Amino acid sequence: MTSKTNKKLVTTTTTTITAATVSTSVSQQFASQLEGFIESDEEETAVPASAQSLGIRAQKKLLSKISSKSVVKVFIDDTSSHVLDNLHKLIRAYSDSKKEADKLLKSIIKTIVKLGILYKNNLFNEYELKLIEDFRSRFHSLSKAIVTFYEVDFTFDRVFLTRMCKECQDLTHKIISTHLTQKSHIRIDYIFNYLSNLQFIEYVFNSNSTATRAIIKEIVQDMNSLMDAGLL
Repeated sequence: MTSKTNKKLVTTTTTTITAATVSTSVSQQFASQLEGFIESDEEETAVPASAQSLGIRAQKKLLSKISSKSVVKVFIDDTSSHVLDNLHKLIRAYSDSKKEADKLLKSIIKTIVKLGILYKNNLFNEYELKLIEDFRSRFHSLSKAIVTFYEVDFTFDRVFLTRMCKECQDLTHKIISTHLTQKSHIRIDYIFNYLSNLQFIEYVFNSNSTATRAIIKEIVQDMNSLMDAGLL
């Protein structure tokens, strides 16, 4: 093989790898790291030693082995994944810290996956299922408010947003109270406290920021799609 051919092959291979990397979303990349932050506190699922508990552990191990894109699709649909990617952009722009944006997104994905495992294994009792429905209702109201605040001028209400975030936060704590350890409670507080921070909220809904508005526009479009599909 000539040196010219070798050079062409290397260039083609590099381009292919780069394209594949770019096409993978941030949330998909983090999902590929689930082995590290799922199995590191695998003991969090508080179920008795049984075939069921062994099955749950096996699921966690399986999640750490399959591809990043597959992991995301187990519990997070493509549209929701796109919302998370844009949330990552907002946090990175707000904090001027990729590390901070990465930390929050990883915490969100880990929480979603853990709740998904519990739900898919029918580990929530009747009371907890009612709490989940209550959470869905409040989160739906929160989502509608976010859409309205973006689409309709002079409707922004920071007090309403912080109150709804707090209610969703409290419900999440109740839902996981008998299933996960304090580590998960701390993670949930970190997520909601960050997103309900007044400075962050005002930054997100700053109508004078062209860059922020562009990201919010995409989030709102995806949220509308999720609500139309009955998923939000």
